[in-house]
Amino acid sequence: MEAIPTGDCIAIGPLVARVLAPNPSPFTFTGTQTHLVGISDVAVIDPGPEDPAHIAAIVRAVAGRPVRAIVITHTHNDHSPGSRPLKHATGAPIIGCAPLALDTLGPRADAAFDRAYAPDRVMAEGDSVAGDGWTLTAVETPGHTSNHLCFALPEAGALFTGDHVMGWSTTVVSPPDGDMAAYMASLAKLQARDDRIYYPAHGEPIDNPAQKVRGFLGHRRQREAQILRLIEEGVGTIPELVERMYVGLDKRLFGAAGGSVHAHLIDLGARGRIMEDGAQWRIR
Repeated sequence: MEAIPTGDCIAIGPLVARVLAPNPSPFTFTGTQTHLVGISDVAVIDPGPEDPAHIAAIVRAVAGRPVRAIVITHTHNDHSPGSRPLKHATGAPIIGCAPLALDTLGPRADAAFDRAYAPDRVMAEGDSVAGDGWTLTAVETPGHTSNHLCFALPEAGALFTGDHVMGWSTTVVSPPDGDMAAYMASLAKLQARDDRIYYPAHGEPIDNPAQKVRGFLGHRRQREAQILRLIEEGVGTIPELVERMYVGLDKRLFGAAGGSVHAHLIDLGARGRIMEDGAQWRIR
């Protein structure tokens, strides 16, 4: 894939431009993409990490136009912290997903989350923000996180998918906040829509949304079947399952893979397929 420059404002649709944050990693691919929507006035979706160079790049891309809203899909640290300095720079309200009650999620559950996120307006399913020739409407898509929202742009037949559907990989679903049953239901919800294109926060635009969602649903069902088969063979702990299921995976991603395996195990347990027996899982 051709390298994408950070800091540049690149038009990727009639109403859409993106600015890539300088935060590439095994979890963020080339980095977090901040999207600008609109022409004479704009909304800024996911301003990314609290990085002064990236915030300055967004302000340059705004180029003095009114910013109607700073819109947040979810509160991971590579998506929402930039909302605060951007609000200071533009005066725009922060709207979008709800904050999380992180202290209820268990030890270390807040490591990747923006604890200081404080929206001026929380959006729920069907809530909208609008400007000159554009509308963004919230679509609730829990799973990757419990507070995840996508945003539809009907004027372009587009959906901003945050981390729910990414252009380079399947998303991580890691308990206690990540929920596999909710994630699968959210994918099914998108499958019933007729969006023309997805703009994810990581990876290139997706011009075959129905095919992509169908593939992700199939991938998760295959993982589920793989887990059940391995448990039947006596492979019953998360580290053992990860070792058998993710051959060749970058070791830095083993923790994330373990989170997704754990999410599958919780879901399978809730459905009565397996049960936890001490540190092991076994077929019920």
